[in-house]
Amino acid sequence: MTSLHTNPLFARLAGAERILVAGAGGGFDIYSGLPLALSLLHQGKEVHLANLSFSALAGLPPDSWAADDLAVVTPDSAAHQSYFPERTLAQWLRRHGYPATVYAFPRTGVRPLRAAYQALVELHDVDAVVLVDGGTDILLRGDEAGLGTPEEDLTSVAALAALDGIPNRLVVSVGFGVDAYHGVNHVQVLENIAALERDGAYLGAFSIPRATREGALYLDAVAHAQHHTPEHPSIVNGSIAAAVRGSFGDVRFTDRTRGSELFVNPLMSLYFAFDLPGLAARCLYLDRIEDTHLMRQVHSRIAEFRESTVSRPPRRFPH
Repeated sequence: MTSLHTNPLFARLAGAERILVAGAGGGFDIYSGLPLALSLLHQGKEVHLANLSFSALAGLPPDSWAADDLAVVTPDSAAHQSYFPERTLAQWLRRHGYPATVYAFPRTGVRPLRAAYQALVELHDVDAVVLVDGGTDILLRGDEAGLGTPEEDLTSVAALAALDGIPNRLVVSVGFGVDAYHGVNHVQVLENIAALERDGAYLGAFSIPRATREGALYLDAVAHAQHHTPEHPSIVNGSIAAAVRGSFGDVRFTDRTRGSELFVNPLMSLYFAFDLPGLAARCLYLDRIEDTHLMRQVHSRIAEFRESTVSRPPRRFPH
């Protein structure tokens, strides 16, 4: 049991020496883990970054692969590709003097993703993994009114849930509220967090203050990514960054949100932390995707589960 002044997430990681921080849901998810990764680096930890990727990894040369389904992305990778969040992050890391390698996993099913994680863990003798979701759909167990976009997130959870030999496997979620535009009911998210607390799997929440070194660097990294990926900037990280800056309400930072009303608010800048095995144990369909090899299999298995399940009715915040 920790004291109130001790952060439970960092307490779990205190004895770890080689930590992998990985984006669960593709796109710019790894950026959501950047403040945490930088804090661990500043504590003297060896930190490695990885991301389930939406980038065109198949075009990378053979020497860019550390193992099957495990790409090594550097600041100079695939210069011809305009959309490549992992490379953009590697460029930002090099610019600030940090280790500038970001590993990338193709969008596969659970079995090949687990093998790729295993290869990466063995490559660096990793003793802790923190899986990061920009948003909250990673916290949904399957019977909610809407699941958002769970395929990549829960593939990542399933891949790590059965990966033995790692003392600490954790999940952090940041960007509370951003998934409302994908049909997620956030009262049900809070209900799930309460259930995880009862199970002993909830490790509390903490903010990303802009007055911290890590908060300021995160804002710089998001601005850098927006500048270098103007056609497809991250709505999630743009919203989180706006919340870190203290913005509120319908904040505009990209034409991609034209026609919708955003609700940027301080809750978006909170990290919610969880024990990964405990979170995985509450997912009602994780066993159905366990033997998948392709992402489209994950999608169809979840759809089949939803057809056979009675969903909990959505609830509204009292006001």
